[in-house]
Formats: sequence, structure tokens, C-alpha cells
Amino acid sequence: MERLVNLTERVEVMEIGGLSYSQLDFELVKLEIKEMEALILQLKTSMNGSNALVEALYQEHGIQGKHRVTKRGPALSYPMFTLVTSEDIAGSVPLQKRLEDCEKNQTRLNPNPLLAPMNYGKCDHGGIVNISKPSVVQLNWLGFNYKYGGWGSDSFLGVDKDIQFVAPLNTDSRRMDTLRFYNTYNDLLIYKHKEEKVLPVRYDYSKCGQGGGMIMYNKSLYYNCYDTQNLCKLNLQTNAVERKVLTNAAYNNRFSYSSSAWQDIDLASDEDGLWVIYATEADGGNILIGKLNSTNLELMQTWSTTQYKRGVTNAFMVCGVLYATRALSTKQEEIFYMYDTKTSKEAYLSVTFDKMMENMQSLSNNPNDHKLYMFNDGYLLNYDLNFKELK
Repeated sequence: MERLVNLTERVEVMEIGGLSYSQLDFELVKLEIKEMEALILQLKTSMNGSNALVEALYQEHGIQGKHRVTKRGPALSYPMFTLVTSEDIAGSVPLQKRLEDCEKNQTRLNPNPLLAPMNYGKCDHGGIVNISKPSVVQLNWLGFNYKYGGWGSDSFLGVDKDIQFVAPLNTDSRRMDTLRFYNTYNDLLIYKHKEEKVLPVRYDYSKCGQGGGMIMYNKSLYYNCYDTQNLCKLNLQTNAVERKVLTNAAYNNRFSYSSSAWQDIDLASDEDGLWVIYATEADGGNILIGKLNSTNLELMQTWSTTQYKRGVTNAFMVCGVLYATRALSTKQEEIFYMYDTKTSKEAYLSVTFDKMMENMQSLSNNPNDHKLYMFNDGYLLNYDLNFKELK
């Protein structure tokens, strides 16, 4: 239901015409509408005798057949259902109750014994087994020409995960000058209630970031300091920046990912804390995994892998395990490599997932919601991670 409300709000913003949208924006919204239609049909066909409940739900707030035409784009046609507003939902307690009943029945009637239960922040599972279809959130606020950057929510366990950040890089695909923060996911969707931080002071770029490897962790943003092998920590409340040299780390595009320039130093977080993914000349450009002290940026421990960093499109951490990706096509990625820091063992696997655009500029996990956050040629996408059940 939250996804339906979010989609409604975005369509309404498009109708108002206060922002500039490309043809691709409309195509992505159409795609999400089609996905919602498919989910409705799946729900209806899977209730096995409880279809009356679903029919009542969607007869009241759906299946009315509607076409909306925006002021700045083509008609958005969604005959399966009428989008509803958050006010509609808030004012309909019986509707909320019936939806909850539907969700409970759906869970009971369609259990998947292969998937671990969703215990956010816990590692009681056997690793990633599959990834959902992408949820297209929006184009970054600077527009289609700003293809590089990162985004996400605070990944410190138990923190207010609804705070969102978006950090598109300059058109040089290198420097992070400006970033925005939103109090809620809904604020992000409709570009409201934002706080903007500008990092350069005249021609002083020492506080700026480099590459799309930034991560938000416990109300601070961690990133590679511009034009250096330093780690930066930006306190979002005081705007103070601390820095620490990442000794021997290659930088300035020496060992970045294959689909994302200037990301030699990639920050990550998971259930175990804060990490840095990087490479050195001494290790021949193979990936190194470093465990960081989030307070003082000290490197506490490192692990060497046999995977060449330029041979992967991106990487992220889950429960102390590094997962690396590679492109299978312009529309699909594959998690093909993993390294477990608890056992110091590596392995190969194949978990494929779709992407909307060809190049992936950043990828990070958030243990608070088991989601992957992707910056995909300027678009913000997220995915649900599913894990194997421990036997």
C-alpha cells in the first residue's frame, strides 16, 4: 500500500508540471504502474477462496479505469486501478484493516521455505539467494546529465532509517560538491522539506568527495576525500569534517570499478559496522576489505582477496561478507563473487538482478531494511534482498 501511495504522489507531481521530466521519466512511471497491475493480479489469483476480500478492496479503491494526462508529457494510462492519495488511505480505517488481512493471508497461503524470515539487523540466514525487481524511485534532482553519484538512508543499526540522502556528482563524474537530505522517503519522492549542503568554500575543495562510494552511517556521511587517499567523515549536525589517510590505498581512478570511474575507495556498512573496499599497488589491484572504526576512521583489520577490482562493476557488504557484481548485459547484473571475512574464504555464485539503465555507479546495502540502493545512470533505484534459511 505504501508503494501505491508513493506512486500516486509522484504522478500527481507530474500532473502539476512544476518540474521538468524527460520521456524516460514517463516510461519508468508507466513501468511501475504495470508492475502494480501485475501485483494486483497475483494477489487476486493467489488468495484461493478469499477473492471476495480482494475484490472488495480494489472495487472501493481500484479497477475503475482511469487515464491521466500530464501537462508536460504523454498520457499515463492505468486501466487496472485508480491511484489513491495518502489522505484517502488515512481516512479509511476499514480499508487498512482489510489490506492487513490480505497481507496476512498472502503470507500464510504462499510461504517460501527457502527464504529466511526478515529479521532486520540480524545475520541468522545463509546468505543472499535472490534479489527483487528494481523499484525506480526517481531521477536525481540535478537531472539526467548527472549520471554519477550515490544515495541511500542511514545504515547504522537502529537509527532513524527514514532520513534519505542523495549525492549526485558533478558532470565530470568525479567531485561531490552538493548533497541533499530529506526527513522522510515521501519527502524525497516529491522533492520537499530538503536540507542542502554545499561542500566547496570558494575554490577550496578539501571537504568535497570523490566518486560514488559514499555511505551514511550514524548521522555522518563517510566518503573518499577529493583528490586524495584520505577518508572523510562529515558530521551532518555540525558540518565538521574529519579525515584520515587510508595508507597505501590507490586513488584518483587507478583501481576503480569497471562501470564507475573515481570509485577507488568505496565505503560500505552492514550488520557488523563500517567497511572500506579498496585496492593497493602491492596487491596488484585486487580487492582489499578493511574494517573501520567509525569514530576515528582507524583501519582495524584488513582481508586480501584474489578478485581484481577493475573486474567488477561494484561491491557491497552484508553480515561481514563482500559481494561483488559484474554486468551480464545492458539490463542485467550478476552477483558472481563473495568473500566471507569471518572464515577468510571466497566463493563464486550467481544471483542475477535487473537494472533500468546500462551503467551502475554505486551500490550499497542497508541492514535496517535489507535493501540495496543503486545509483543507475542518474536514477535512484532500490531492491529487496532475500536470504536463504539456515538449515
